[in-house]
Amino acid sequence: MTDESTTDGFHVAVTGGAGYIGSRVLDRLQETHPDWTVTAIDNFYRGDVRQVGDVEVQHVDIRERDRLEAALDGADVVLHLAAISGVDDCRENADLAQAVNVEGTANVAWFCRKTGAALTFPFSMAVLGDPGQFPITIDQPRDPMNWYGRTKVLGERLIETYADGAFPAHLFMKSNLYGDHRVGDRIVSKGTVINFFLGRAMAGEPLTVYEPGTQARNYIHVKDVARAYVRSAERFEEQLAAGETGVEKYEIASDQDPSVMTVAERVQSIAGEYGIDVDVELVENPRAGDETLVEQFEVDTTSAHETLGWETRHSIEDAVSELFERRAEDA
Repeated sequence: MTDESTTDGFHVAVTGGAGYIGSRVLDRLQETHPDWTVTAIDNFYRGDVRQVGDVEVQHVDIRERDRLEAALDGADVVLHLAAISGVDDCRENADLAQAVNVEGTANVAWFCRKTGAALTFPFSMAVLGDPGQFPITIDQPRDPMNWYGRTKVLGERLIETYADGAFPAHLFMKSNLYGDHRVGDRIVSKGTVINFFLGRAMAGEPLTVYEPGTQARNYIHVKDVARAYVRSAERFEEQLAAGETGVEKYEIASDQDPSVMTVAERVQSIAGEYGIDVDVELVENPRAGDETLVEQFEVDTTSAHETLGWETRHSIEDAVSELFERRAEDA
């Protein structure tokens, strides 16, 4: 088995290919562009997918520049998903977050600057801190409240500098992910807010909501996010042919921005339709001071729709119902 597809066409490399989003991106790239060469790397810190379709995920750490550049050799596009993600992981492993999210990203961007390969880089809305106006746009001031957000701001600034006059880059500001997807015979998921609620509901356990419960977030399905990366690569094919350089920034979000309590109550309600009774409990917030408590989170996604040609197709309600239906079928 090879580590990349066997064609000699447009070449797309994915860092973090073993992860929650990366493995779905690999699946979509092969499905929509079977003529493209696809390479995937990961150090398997969190992600554990080893194979997606015909693509084997190579064990490469983005902190090791020589091995990284050898693995990415020949790539026209790098979709850079490798990261220490999440507020808790970055707080508890701050040195690792610095090394991966900042130094590792610098290595990837430096490769792109030397070779002219295009680069897509995602960051969370944590870079905004406590937003003061809505709808949210990607050009709002950066004022992160936690180390995760700070490392992503540094990565964003690195790429802006490296891309200037050298390569085209797409910077994605993503909202909160949910949902799962299938790789072969396994389901790939991650402990995000909605997925956490779903896991608790499936086990018949109370849905614990951090105080005050009125805090809102924007939510987007992992499958919708993966399609944004594919659209990014497709746009890069045109931009590279035209010799374009510099950054474009996109808000990757949905039109669903309920409060955390509302989400829990929706999961509770749908679980009840499948004969599963669960309680919703308000608990002390262990992240107080690290996250915003705003009660609205509308995001302007006009540029992603109009320039990138991307749209959302999934809803929270559909994803919750799908999970319970799958559970009923497997019972």
